[in-house]
Amino acid sequence: MPLILGKAEFLNPGGSVKDRVAVKIIEEALESGQLAQGGVVTEGSAGSTAISLATVAPAYGCKCHVVIPDDVAIEKSQILEALGATVERVRPVSITHKDHYVNVARRRALEAKELASKNRKVDQMDAKDLVQVNGFTSEGDEQNSVFSSDCKGGFFADQFENLANFRAHYEGTGSEIWEQTGGKLHAFVAAAGTGGTVAGVSRFLQEKDPNIKCFLIDPPGSGLFNKVTRGVMYTKEEAEGRRLKNPFDTITEGIGINRLTQNFMMAELDGAFRGTDKEAVEMSRFLLKNDGLFVGSSSAMNCVGAVRVAQSIGSGHTIVTILCDSGMRHLSKFYDAQYLAQHGLTPTATGLEFLGLQ
Repeated sequence: MPLILGKAEFLNPGGSVKDRVAVKIIEEALESGQLAQGGVVTEGSAGSTAISLATVAPAYGCKCHVVIPDDVAIEKSQILEALGATVERVRPVSITHKDHYVNVARRRALEAKELASKNRKVDQMDAKDLVQVNGFTSEGDEQNSVFSSDCKGGFFADQFENLANFRAHYEGTGSEIWEQTGGKLHAFVAAAGTGGTVAGVSRFLQEKDPNIKCFLIDPPGSGLFNKVTRGVMYTKEEAEGRRLKNPFDTITEGIGINRLTQNFMMAELDGAFRGTDKEAVEMSRFLLKNDGLFVGSSSAMNCVGAVRVAQSIGSGHTIVTILCDSGMRHLSKFYDAQYLAQHGLTPTATGLEFLGLQ
């Protein structure tokens, strides 16, 4: 029998694998001077990275502003607000649209920088340079901003393209998996959103042992499976820039994408598998009943991938995957019976028969 191991990243302080990324992004930004204490970290995120940034940022003396699609599970917004982040919900649109949540987050960072720059100029003005009007001092027109007047600048975390994401997993997650298994593993599999996890881990493991096989598990609506297996993500008609609405048709959150990120391009992959929403739902219930693991949608999809890899390479092998976050962030959709019924995803399996196992 194959041995499947899940790295329990949902036990991190911020509740997900993205804690590693948040710490690395903020530390590198502070070291480079792109971010200052009192500044605002902005990010466009479907959930977990935003929550990790909101958890970590105050420890570095920074604030957090998050832009998320308005179809993301509402509990993620509630968590963010409880952590002290400001949350901006926007409609889901293509990444090529100026109001895609990532693009809005990028603009917010620029706005925070401009506000801080203006504040510095005002602070440097001598009293004689201030305009006196009817006994009151004017410092120029009041600027409308989502940020407080004492903002010390903005930094766009850019989790999709910022290679601090890759480095967090290359230096941390990958080396931990190697150490914790004693180097005795045969395969690694994970889904990709930004691509940082699968890239950092796969590159580290294959540098340690080229015989370790690394795979992608891809949800519905994502083009990465085609890219890995065929070298082409989509036809011209399917290109994300031509889509007028959110291109993803999946219940899973935080994984699946229709563009190549700088992080994903660092991956060293031997193959890819497709997973379905029904398989992810069924797997989550199987893990809950059989292993006492209450995991989120991406974790469940990763475990679907682990079984697919086990079926592919056979018995006697050790396969590692990532348990990204817990089911607590997925109550209103992935674990909601009414929502699942509406989408024909009500779980019915008693074992792993949905993956062809009895």
